[in-house]
Amino acid sequence: MPHEREQWATRAGFILAAIGSAIGLGNIWRFPYVAYEHGGGAFLLPYLIALLTAGIPLLILEYTIGRRSRRSPPYAYRALARPAETIGWWQVAICFVIATYYAVIIAWAVRYTGFSFGQDWQPDPEAFLIQDFLQRADEPGMVSSYVAGVAWPLIAVWAVTLGVLALGIRRGIERANKIFIPLLALLFGILVVQALTLEGASLGLDAFFTPDWDAITRGSVWVAAYGQIFFSLSVGFGIMITYASYLGRRADLTGSAMVAGFANSSFEILAGIGVFAALGFMATAAGVGVGDVLGEGGIGLAFIAFPQIISSMPAAGSLFGVLFFGALVIAGVSSLISIVQVVISAVQDRTGWPRVPSVLVVGGAIALASILLFPTTEGLYILDAADHFVNQYGIAMAALVAVIVIAWVLRRLPTLRDHANETSAVRLDRWWLITLGLITPLVLGWMMVDSVREELAARYEGYPLGFLLIAGWGVAAGVLVVGVVLAALPSRRVERLTSVVESEGRR
Repeated sequence: MPHEREQWATRAGFILAAIGSAIGLGNIWRFPYVAYEHGGGAFLLPYLIALLTAGIPLLILEYTIGRRSRRSPPYAYRALARPAETIGWWQVAICFVIATYYAVIIAWAVRYTGFSFGQDWQPDPEAFLIQDFLQRADEPGMVSSYVAGVAWPLIAVWAVTLGVLALGIRRGIERANKIFIPLLALLFGILVVQALTLEGASLGLDAFFTPDWDAITRGSVWVAAYGQIFFSLSVGFGIMITYASYLGRRADLTGSAMVAGFANSSFEILAGIGVFAALGFMATAAGVGVGDVLGEGGIGLAFIAFPQIISSMPAAGSLFGVLFFGALVIAGVSSLISIVQVVISAVQDRTGWPRVPSVLVVGGAIALASILLFPTTEGLYILDAADHFVNQYGIAMAALVAVIVIAWVLRRLPTLRDHANETSAVRLDRWWLITLGLITPLVLGWMMVDSVREELAARYEGYPLGFLLIAGWGVAAGVLVVGVVLAALPSRRVERLTSVVESEGRR
């Protein structure tokens, strides 16, 4: 018999966990930069349309698949059709890879929370990050030496993450997010209020919100809006299917998806206000434009631009740094927990192992890979290449394949719509079928074509081809191969579970 499936204690617990998964590092450093680069205030219109026509419909789809089967992604897809199990294992492999490098960025944020007290990165934050802290090698390559200052906080991050996961859905993940999400909102709320009081904050807000209406006519802006929604809502790699599999039979799916989707987007806009208010202060102090101090969205914005801002503050700079990097840690850990839970849930379904052994074996394997690869002098290069390729040709590609298979090959959207409508406050109608059957595949397909065109035009970041074939293309192809192999492996337990999953899927 399959192990007894846990359930969330409350609907609020599930929603907070879903919000905790969606609100991660990318919300804080990626959205403000993407919005600024693609029309400022005018970007918010395509962004909102993308949320309504792709983000929330995809959330509802994944919630429905997970709740309907009450299994992890491989067996949730298997309930739709046996060959579709490959998609689920593909997503599990993606989560394994992402978790290994996502944890190390959280470890950086842990150290930078401490660095904020003495502003240790002065006088050159970029040199401090690259040379002093990460001790980055001169060129990409495989592991040669370890960096102790990155390794020990990474071990601590994994200890906390696996500890929460070992406690289970109710006592671990649900309770943790009931602490993490209100604390994250409090910390970031204080940070935004403080940023708005800085001299020059209005200059930053003008840069962030001033609309470039001509941008709306550019296709690249719409692709960027949809891309931000896909990557920020934790859709496409099995997290929401996994979380929804622990829901009760009467859970409201559409209402929960709308709450989680709008909460995520609200936090992104709040992050944009806080980040650009701070950038406006720095630009005013330096006598330059906001674009001149922005740099790049991502690691550069978080670990180079923000330390510069903190060092420029006449007072309370250290507090600002603690709030900012503390918020990164909390947002990161809540997302990391959800990513690792996908892998643990799939292994539990396949093997029947209890939770604690599953966490120790599976979570321990992910942690070990993370600790061996990333707190190294070459770790930043490996992280950059793996993140780029697994996002572009892992998450986005898996989402595209899943939508096409469900909507066009299996034609299961009407069945899933009816299942969601049985218990949902907001009923799904023709609009849901159109968005998932037409709009989402077209946008994701265009993103794939555009991305491949850019890859063929020039090697990513000018990295050596051999390095990219291993750490980039190799990783993207590897997760797909692992998915195919795991789906093909025979298992007596899988056969016993199949009858249960398929009977659940017919309900």
